[in-house]
Amino acid sequence: MIIDTVDNLEKYAAVNPLFPKVVEFLKNNNLETMEPGKYEIAGKDLFVNITIAKGKTPDQAVIETHNKMIDIQIPITAAETFGYTQREMLPEAVYNEEKDITKISDLAADSYVTCQPGMMAIFFPQDGHAPCIAGVEELKKAIFKVKA
Repeated sequence: MIIDTVDNLEKYAAVNPLFPKVVEFLKNNNLETMEPGKYEIAGKDLFVNITIAKGKTPDQAVIETHNKMIDIQIPITAAETFGYTQREMLPEAVYNEEKDITKISDLAADSYVTCQPGMMAIFFPQDGHAPCIAGVEELKKAIFKVKA
């Protein structure tokens, strides 16, 4: 997991060969004015979902993991808290290969971190994360899906 400002994403370009394309996309697009939807950047290997998510309490949040993709999650309109638990510490759960997701409900995360708009949270396949914890009813956010 990486927590930092979006402005520093370029410093992580060597982590994944597709990260520079995310940096370029962010330089050429304003997330605040983009309509909700899926925007392909490099086919199925790299895309962004702009979404309006329902704010949840820590008890309502569901821990998820991904096998094939890295998430770069960016809150746009409000602060967002993410629960975090190392994947190796999570119980076994059913993996949905089509959606590349495992969901684990009724389990509190080991720790929490809050990102303000202008910040990002990067979650790798080894990172269990519970997104959308927010003190607002709805928040607009961007979720970049990057092939691991």
